[in-house]
Amino acid sequence: MADDPTLPAPETPTTEIAQHWATVLTQAQQAMLDATLAAAAAPGVPVVPGLNDPATLARAGDFWRDTMRLWQRALDPANAPASAPEPVADKRFKAPAWQQPVFDQIRRGYQLMSDHLLAQVDALDGIDPKRREQLRFMTRGFVDAMSPSNFALTNPQVIDRTIATGGENLLKGMRNMLGDLKAGQLTHTDKTAFELGRNLAMTPGKVVHRTPLYELIQYTPTTDTVLATPLVIFPPWINRFYILDLTPEKSFIRWAVDQGLTVFMVSWKSADATMKDIVWDDYVAAQVEAIDTVRAALDMPAVHTIGYCVAGTTLAATLAVLAARGEADKVASATFFTAQVDFAGSGELGHFIDDDQLETIASLSPEGFLDGRYMALTFNLLRGRDLIWNYVTNNYLLGEDYTPFDLLHWNGDTTNLPAKWHQSYLTDLYRDNLLVEPGRLSIAGVPLDLTRVETPTYVQAGREDHIAPAASVWRLTHLFKGPLRFVLAGSGHIAGVVNPPAAGKYQYWTNDARVETLDDFVAGATEIKGSWWPDWIGWLRDRDAAEVPADGARVPGQGSLPALENAPGRYVRMR
Repeated sequence: MADDPTLPAPETPTTEIAQHWATVLTQAQQAMLDATLAAAAAPGVPVVPGLNDPATLARAGDFWRDTMRLWQRALDPANAPASAPEPVADKRFKAPAWQQPVFDQIRRGYQLMSDHLLAQVDALDGIDPKRREQLRFMTRGFVDAMSPSNFALTNPQVIDRTIATGGENLLKGMRNMLGDLKAGQLTHTDKTAFELGRNLAMTPGKVVHRTPLYELIQYTPTTDTVLATPLVIFPPWINRFYILDLTPEKSFIRWAVDQGLTVFMVSWKSADATMKDIVWDDYVAAQVEAIDTVRAALDMPAVHTIGYCVAGTTLAATLAVLAARGEADKVASATFFTAQVDFAGSGELGHFIDDDQLETIASLSPEGFLDGRYMALTFNLLRGRDLIWNYVTNNYLLGEDYTPFDLLHWNGDTTNLPAKWHQSYLTDLYRDNLLVEPGRLSIAGVPLDLTRVETPTYVQAGREDHIAPAASVWRLTHLFKGPLRFVLAGSGHIAGVVNPPAAGKYQYWTNDARVETLDDFVAGATEIKGSWWPDWIGWLRDRDAAEVPADGARVPGQGSLPALENAPGRYVRMR
């Protein structure tokens, strides 16, 4: 019905009236709360855990009272009870627009709900710790998804941008979203900003050996002499090898070459239907073959090795196989970048490993390989707030341009995985943790026993690693029997590894005392600012500092191994 012009206009409520009604509503809500809690705890009422047991009722009361304080603060801010100090700044709500009364109330309500939901999970009784962590992970994912920053009508920045651009931001964001839906993958960076061989994977070298499973790249020396013992690097095949050869200033490979190392890199082939029968034995055999190929090409008795992530786990198995065969001296040293062998504390990836999910994963691989986009989604979910919802807000709702970032370009450059290997890896290692039990797993008929490995070992872990938690990586120190150095690096699974000295970032911790636990290690550790790379090269030179001229077979294509094509090779570009 239209407004009656004869009626007087409603008066704006005075501050005194607002305060009065805030007091009335607060008292009414308190009375309802008291009555509800009293009825739930009355004699004769059966106690149902999680519904009306004393602890649950206390938490419900806390939530109700916090909600009342929140509304009283909105209605009568001058006389509202003092609220708890603000939590650590949440970058989702740092913009000044979130301080407007309406949106400040929305933000506070969301944070209150989130805190109580997570507290409810922590307070659940009668469930095992692993299940509790799964529930907490899922609840955190839910509350991240429900953030008001993720929705146009509850995000003041999006509203302001929409008004200012006449909706062009939403139109541009829709194009971004449709492009991602077509690609089947969330975009994190400007796809046109980087190109292999142009500004990524630029370290000069040649592909000198190729098999159906991998290419072997040898890099061109930059020093007059090099360490006699060469280095063979095994990157994970769930990603592209150039995480270790990003832009020149970040490249571990370039840095290692400049330190006087003859560097070989294995570049794994992304799986296709021809690799449907590939299993873990094949990857171990490939590592042994690469080691033997380099030894023969340079006429050296042994090589230094690096294994990163899953390739580090595989390197541990390779060392066990060589030890069982009496061939351990083929490897002069083994370095492990954020690699697990004991999966009892495997971290948040373990939340995706149970029988139902393994069955689902198997159904996604009808042609014998798992599309790498599924793995990319899994890793994104581990940090959903940063790797999913941040981009929904910025690039879908605000319509912002994608920022060039080499690491995120690499992160989106997915590789496919052989389905048989993937299933057995998740089952035998993540679910059943068989690698740490001597003889429970075999490679090519050779029982694996990690306690027989005496190879000098350097173990690097990331303190904030959510993929291979430092405590899990630490367990390797209790298995190998040879000399071992453990270094705890600042940051996580990627930035903790790719931390060039020139950047002057982060720190690392060392502790030469023999201790039992990671906590003991940290308690007695020395913190050193900057990159751990110099510590590693110093450790490597301590094994054997002998040098040889950087000529002949030390130059790609100048020895028995032919130069097949320029680095970074063919396999790294295959989808």
